[in-house]
Amino acid sequence: MSVNGQNGSVRVMTRTPMTTARRMAKAARSGLRRYPRALYESIRFPFAHRAVRTMDAGPPSLRSEALSAVWLGHGTVLVRMAGVNVLMDPVFSHRIGVSVGGMTIGLPRLMPMPVDPRHLPEIDLILISHAHFDHLDRPTLRRMTSGRTVVVTSRRTRRLIPPGFARVMELDWGQDMVFKGLRIEALQPAHWGARTALDRRRGYNSYVIREDRDRLGVLLTGDTALTDAFASLDDLTLAVFGIGSYEPWEHAHATPEQAWDMFAGCGAQMLLPVHHSTFPLGDEGEGEPMRRLIAAAGDEAGRIILAPAGAVWAA
Repeated sequence: MSVNGQNGSVRVMTRTPMTTARRMAKAARSGLRRYPRALYESIRFPFAHRAVRTMDAGPPSLRSEALSAVWLGHGTVLVRMAGVNVLMDPVFSHRIGVSVGGMTIGLPRLMPMPVDPRHLPEIDLILISHAHFDHLDRPTLRRMTSGRTVVVTSRRTRRLIPPGFARVMELDWGQDMVFKGLRIEALQPAHWGARTALDRRRGYNSYVIREDRDRLGVLLTGDTALTDAFASLDDLTLAVFGIGSYEPWEHAHATPEQAWDMFAGCGAQMLLPVHHSTFPLGDEGEGEPMRRLIAAAGDEAGRIILAPAGAVWAA
């Protein structure tokens, strides 16, 4: 996809599908533009991740009697639902990548943490969508270990979770569980779950959380390309979709237009866009994902939660 226009207008032009070879070549060129510098800076400043910049304004005010949500950067979302604090894909590190000898070699955080992690409420449940370094961040999880927190993760990823949590469970596609009155179901997005190039058998999940008493429902998609897996879920109050890292990764991450189409078909009232502006994973321009999403929504753009990272939305 490409965006053109004048006077702020957006016109989306569809390209013919790329062959696998062309897609791999384009991804390789994209990686060469960012990874050598990231490697150099990782080695030059090996422990920068211990001093993550924050723009903390204090603890987020999550409503206890209804549904509240706050985006914390990239794919990290905190949801309070029926009095339960659920944290999706926590990543609070300065860098994401391979940890070697106490330092992390990888891409830097562009957006400061909107909330100091120490000011977050006690977390009851952590959901991990898949094993990619920007979603399953072991340094963050080690700092969050608690005997009161349960972790739910995807197939064949349990051993990646640091010890110290109350319980670690794996959910596969179509399986569900009940936790403190909430029903959590795992769905299959259009993505993949490898931690490294050699472990392709790992799972990758999206999650639906429901609270039947008040008919509240939340869809947390994690990473996904265009798919009909979320069609007609019904009775959803909130859907969280990623809108970034699609250039040149559209085969694995939805474009803003595709994210809007999936949202429009999933039966949710409001859309919280995430997975943008935090780490330099894609080649899209600054602010492009949100501009394209708003243009795709057109007259229904009021259903998009435009609150900045760290701001609380409440139903």
